[in-house]
Amino acid sequence: MHYRQLGRSGLLVSAFTLGTMTFGGKGAFAKTGNTDLAGAARQIDLCLDAGITMFDTADIYSSGESETILGQALKGRTKEALVTTKARFRTDDGPNGEGSSRYHLIAACEASLKRLGRDYIDLYYLHEWDGTTPLDETLEALDTLTRSGKIRYAGVSNFSGWHIMKALSVAERDRLIAPVAQQIHYSLQAREAEYELLPIAKDQQIGVQVWSPLAGGLLSGKYRRNQPTPQGRQLENWGEPPVYDKEKLFDIVEVLVNVGEELGVSAAQVALAWTIHRPAITSVVIGARTDDQLKDNLKAANLTLSADQIRRLDDASKPPLLYPYWHQANTASARLSAADRLLLEPFIKTQ
Repeated sequence: MHYRQLGRSGLLVSAFTLGTMTFGGKGAFAKTGNTDLAGAARQIDLCLDAGITMFDTADIYSSGESETILGQALKGRTKEALVTTKARFRTDDGPNGEGSSRYHLIAACEASLKRLGRDYIDLYYLHEWDGTTPLDETLEALDTLTRSGKIRYAGVSNFSGWHIMKALSVAERDRLIAPVAQQIHYSLQAREAEYELLPIAKDQQIGVQVWSPLAGGLLSGKYRRNQPTPQGRQLENWGEPPVYDKEKLFDIVEVLVNVGEELGVSAAQVALAWTIHRPAITSVVIGARTDDQLKDNLKAANLTLSADQIRRLDDASKPPLLYPYWHQANTASARLSAADRLLLEPFIKTQ
């Protein structure tokens, strides 16, 4: 397992993170899995043995049951285990039961700590943008939680580019502790993060933790063109990620399967290996309904793809250039930063 520095912080984290959305299986999250405490303990053992040090959850996963199971499963285990959780979505029916207000964030953090059975949270994410709460209030709440020792680091999740830059600007202006990481959706099936989020990560030294790198199982190799669709959460209207071009998805899966056959590994391992070696990526969140799925995913940590295999995957999945990026690729190539080139390099025409 490789360990990488989390953004501008001094924290080293494992290249893979175990996601625990499958823990609990309550309510809508039953569609993702229903791992109980015994199953969670087995999966955590597998991850610790593989060198994983980070475990990700959220207060809304199975109405807090995921946090409870994770906390119990980690009790008495290595002190190297890092826990990330999130707050923002609705957790009760009151008027302040959701959002990124000081009221909700502090109450949510304290509730998460109780469920986890921990004194502090290593990395605490804003789970989603809140456009009605002033950012100075939100960041001041995270600053308070950090200085009080209840969280070690703060991050954001599912923010747009301008949301992140505004947060960093407000933190600098008000001398507040700034977010050090973003948790984002990114995969061969959905590369929109390359437009702004990954360049921002490189330019501003923001750590990147990727959720759903297998696109909710779509990149596992089970979903093929002209073949029966297997059982799984994609059949149950989960909706994440949306699929706008089914034929392109099938094209990507065919390349994944072909590369996997060349290497003697699963398509899922190929997809994970591609993601973890992309520029600016710090850690990739993996999760599984079964122990066998998790064991297979863990093998991707040591998988190396050839330049030709990476090129074929890139060609099948490359997003089109939107404005102003196509204009920059055509006219600004002589004066682009490393962050600019993260997106534009493949499109710049050599003279």
